[in-house]
Amino acid sequence: MVKKLIQVPVDEMLLKDLNSLSKKQHKTRSELIRQACLSYLQKVNDEELDRIYQQGYTKIPEEPEMGEIQVATSGEFLSAESW
Repeated sequence: MVKKLIQVPVDEMLLKDLNSLSKKQHKTRSELIRQACLSYLQKVNDEELDRIYQQGYTKIPEEPEMGEIQVATSGEFLSAESW
């Protein structure tokens, strides 16, 4: 994968913390920043999926009987588990 060089201004304290962490983890500062960006993008994506999921249940709520059936069914199957 081709990597593009970008410039991101950071304050001195953040730079100091990044340098310290990069030494502790034996990773480059760039690698830490890439990992942080990927984690943030995943978090934003997960939050969006949660929002869509909740929105779906708001538009089409589950019938109360379904919850009762699920509880009864899971009780039957889970009680049979050895753990």
